Amino acid sequence: MTVRAETELETLIRAHYPIIYVVSWEDERVEHAVNVIARLRGKRLHTWTVTRGFTKDGGQRDGATRDPLAALEFVANSSDQAIYLLKDFHAFISDPTVTRRLRDLIPLLRNSYKHVVLLAPQMKLPPDLEKEVTVVDYGLPTYSELEQLLDDIILRCKDDPGVDWNLSQERREQVLKAAQGLTAMEAENVFARSLVLTKTFDIDVVLSEKEQIIRKSGILEYYPASEAFSSVGGMDLLKDWMQKRTTSFTDRAREFGLPEPRGVLLIGVQGCGKSLSAKAVGAQWRLPLLRLDIGKVFAGLVGASEENMRKALRVAESVAPCILWLDELEKGLSGLQSSGSSDGGTTARVFSTFLTWLQEKTVPVFVVSTANQVEALPPELLRKGRFDEIFFIDLPAFGERAEIFRIHLRKRKRDPAGFDLDRLAAATPGFSGAEIEQLIIEALYDAFDSGQDITTDGILKGVQETVPLSMTMREKIAYLRDWASTRARLASSQKAESFEEQANAFRAARAGAAGARKTADAPKQPAASDTPHPTKRPTRARRSTAADRTAKQ
Repeated sequence: MTVRAETELETLIRAHYPIIYVVSWEDERVEHAVNVIARLRGKRLHTWTVTRGFTKDGGQRDGATRDPLAALEFVANSSDQAIYLLKDFHAFISDPTVTRRLRDLIPLLRNSYKHVVLLAPQMKLPPDLEKEVTVVDYGLPTYSELEQLLDDIILRCKDDPGVDWNLSQERREQVLKAAQGLTAMEAENVFARSLVLTKTFDIDVVLSEKEQIIRKSGILEYYPASEAFSSVGGMDLLKDWMQKRTTSFTDRAREFGLPEPRGVLLIGVQGCGKSLSAKAVGAQWRLPLLRLDIGKVFAGLVGASEENMRKALRVAESVAPCILWLDELEKGLSGLQSSGSSDGGTTARVFSTFLTWLQEKTVPVFVVSTANQVEALPPELLRKGRFDEIFFIDLPAFGERAEIFRIHLRKRKRDPAGFDLDRLAAATPGFSGAEIEQLIIEALYDAFDSGQDITTDGILKGVQETVPLSMTMREKIAYLRDWASTRARLASSQKAESFEEQANAFRAARAGAAGARKTADAPKQPAASDTPHPTKRPTRARRSTAADRTAKQ
């Protein structure tokens, strides 16, 4: 139990609060904490479950008290000035009879030294009891509690020669940070699982435990750390910004006076690596990456959409430190301007919930939002304080395109040294990273069909047949560049080609393709060996003329 919650619970008992409602998933830790408080106050602890009834300190059970009403009667009639801990009582508290009996019990508790503590994994309190019951949120294990748990496990396995339990201070801190957000039992289980699988405390194994929590939410998606920044071509300024914040969630950073980074907004052309960059941050920082699909937030029932958003944010906070990724944010917020008339204000309320959380959050959740259409984003999202930085990701420049070709060729098990990367980069101004990848995939299909391997010329053939997005979306890209020139930070130090340079390269590629087709379609000229010799050419009978006939006469 967190120190703050434990202190609050003890204070409430000392202040003689009759009924205390503790919200927690962890029965054992709560019971242990309440037992400690009971002993300090010179009281006994009686615990109740629906399957066993009341169990006293000595382990004696009273099966006759398994019924909730019988349990409350037992508390009312007992002469023992004890603490009565009722587990999972939220399942019965909505029963009007149980609610009324609890209210009848309150005056008796106030006139005695008995206390009732209700323990449940969720807060479910009828309006009748809202003014009578005090709620205490039971926090997840703190860093120091997880550290004590880890030390206990290390102590137990110290004599095992096959286990590498000697962790450096930095690695120890990484393991404990990865375990934050887990219950004590979850942390103990995953530490043991890591020892079985890897013979040491592995960060990736610990992070995998959080995947279970995320999957159960139904709204968030867990993305494993499969992409690194080495898989991202270009964007040197964005990479450098992220690299400087790799250890920003550590205690050393707090002691130095650094605030925890809040998040970034990535705005740019489609297919230029915004989503890939979000995945790479999770891999580089060794933090769980959670994708929030805003489409899953919206539900048909009144108030359900807002509750889904709050639930998603609570799950993200529970597994912190983590990265929360919102992809193509403008699509999820479409219809925000007309929300009052189109959906009864649901979209506006969902957005307001997210915006307030983004501004006021105190937990280490780093938010990565991506957007293609900046004009569709509400201005209140773009103001300072929401995100640490707004980055603009433009079309890749010459050197970045060569790097992207190199990455995708290596990804397809081809040696980039066998290709003319400069020639490929020079032929593709205005191509996005996604379009470059598709060029290689198309060339692979052609090569596989012809029974040959992929070549530079094979890739260039696809260039001649492709109209890049920069040609069809020229006006929108121009607007993005103009907007970002004074409002965003560039993700790359290299400048992409102008539209004129892109158009010239496009026309040159098309002209080359047309010339190649013209040559291929021209009729085949006969070879010299196929032409008949003049002496062998057969003579054709000449039609007689009138002069010939006169001469014959």
